[in-house]
Amino acid sequence: MAEYGIERLTGWGRTAATTARVAEPASLHEVIALLQAPRCRRIIARGLGRAYGDAAQNGGGVVARMIGLNRIRRIDADRALITADAGATLETLQRLALPLGLFPPAMPGTRHVTLGGAVAADVHGKDHHWDGSFAHHVTRLTLHTPTGARETGPDLDPEVFWATVGGMGLTGIITSVTVRMRPIPTGLIRQETQRCSDIDELMARMHTGDPRHRYTAAWIDATVTGAQLGRSVLTVGDWAILDQLARRRPAAHAERRVPSGLPVPTHPLGHLINPATTRAFNTLWYHKAPKQPATKLVSPHAFFQPLDALADWNRLYGPHGLVQYQFTVPYGPEGERTIRRCLELPAMMGCPPALAVLKRLGPGNPYLSFPRPGWTLALDFPAAAPGLNILLDRLDGAVLNAGGRLYLAKDSRSRPEVIAAMYPELDNWRVIRDRLDPHGILTSDQAHRLRLTTSAPAGRSRGETG
Repeated sequence: MAEYGIERLTGWGRTAATTARVAEPASLHEVIALLQAPRCRRIIARGLGRAYGDAAQNGGGVVARMIGLNRIRRIDADRALITADAGATLETLQRLALPLGLFPPAMPGTRHVTLGGAVAADVHGKDHHWDGSFAHHVTRLTLHTPTGARETGPDLDPEVFWATVGGMGLTGIITSVTVRMRPIPTGLIRQETQRCSDIDELMARMHTGDPRHRYTAAWIDATVTGAQLGRSVLTVGDWAILDQLARRRPAAHAERRVPSGLPVPTHPLGHLINPATTRAFNTLWYHKAPKQPATKLVSPHAFFQPLDALADWNRLYGPHGLVQYQFTVPYGPEGERTIRRCLELPAMMGCPPALAVLKRLGPGNPYLSFPRPGWTLALDFPAAAPGLNILLDRLDGAVLNAGGRLYLAKDSRSRPEVIAAMYPELDNWRVIRDRLDPHGILTSDQAHRLRLTTSAPAGRSRGETG
């Protein structure tokens, strides 16, 4: 049986810590035993803890850290399929697949994500407008629930599959995933970078670039308003073809080694990120970018996961942590006005985000999966910034009025009524979830805070350890 340890846990944002019993199952038998153990009347699975908020916390309950179940079970290079335990990471898939001329689909901004976490949050990347989210590339997964184990997929028990996708671990514990990898011609990305002077130019370039580029994302200087609102650096990319490599090696001979990130000091860094340093950095980054499109070949690590170059970069925000606010709004005039409003408000209220990233999304999935056609903007704030709660409440109102929604994998502070209004399929999802877990064993701090589950036990306290 998996051993328990008492730990105080947070998400990647390092806010709202709670204490739980933590077990690390090393086999399917231990996963089943955890779900059936009398002391596990409240349990949630956890991977590497990259959800920003409290989705993988369970104050007073049990957290099953799944990183011990991390074996690669099968690689079918001819069919571009990899089957692995849910605790295996995108980093492992990336390392194994590149020499085979394959690459993980829907790669998010960090490779330090487990396959189970990628499904539970239905992660997406810079290619969503072309390739959809991670779930679009999953052919099978094994789900262990309090009512038994089941294999599911988009064509096998699809109702349970789509409820699990984006379901934040509340339908069961995922133990294995089969994912269809992307064949790639080489192991390098042809990256094009260019400045955009304002939000109108940026949105126009992103709209026209969708049919031409698989990967698109824009960094925005959110410290400026007025005529310069939305000044930005747009980066697009596509896999380089052999003719573009000259003497560079193709994917079949790509390096297996994935570079490690440089360490960040473990001692508190104080208020290193504040309005003054944020303005200075954003100004420097904007002017450093080329005025005209500049193209170069870069590694997948540099293109997809630039922040991974700095291990534990979340510590830069100091001891109080950070809040990432990510939302999507539909395409069209109202959505574009909302993007502008959500860029203006933080600067006007003296609380500019340290980082702002804009992407475009394609077709979505049912129930609680976040992406759907529209713009998605992610804003990073120091959690201790004065007036932040008031600002985020105002942003909630703007997003809701535009028919938008927040990303549950990033949320750490929203309210039940806001999320219920943003996710109109929540009640339908609850019906499926309650059938899989009629006694509310699967729960989390986020599920409790947002009242996601109708059968979740009541009466918990934030720091409870019993």
